[in-house]
Amino acid sequence: MIDGYEVSTDPARLDPARIHHWLSTDAYWALGRSREKQDRAIAGSLNFGVYDTASGAQVAYARVVTDHATFAWLCDVYVDRAARGKGLGTALAGAVRDHLAPHGLRRILLATHDAHGVYAKAGFEPLDDPEHWMALAFSRQRATGAGV
Repeated sequence: MIDGYEVSTDPARLDPARIHHWLSTDAYWALGRSREKQDRAIAGSLNFGVYDTASGAQVAYARVVTDHATFAWLCDVYVDRAARGKGLGTALAGAVRDHLAPHGLRRILLATHDAHGVYAKAGFEPLDDPEHWMALAFSRQRATGAGV
């Protein structure tokens, strides 16, 4: 990890109020997410926090949805604005990769609008065959009335 910071998967160290604030007010993919929904997401996931070793304050977060056997989805990666530019995002993605490596997963997926370079430094690459992948977006169905 970066000098002066540490990564932990200890759920007792998480600051759920801070995580909710970050994501619901400053993360394009989670704007307006309710606290109840965020708390459920945390409860059902493997969570990573990055903490300032001097103050103990949480400065970054990542959530992984996984079966610990074949697949993982890395999501809700966020670095506090005051801590950006120090390589914490890449270090956090690397910590997730390293933590999951012993499980023998086939792949870890993620989606990003603007941080491809951050994840590439941790070994992530674009999909070889994106045409093989599909998604069911419930929000899009509700908006268009499809599938109702």
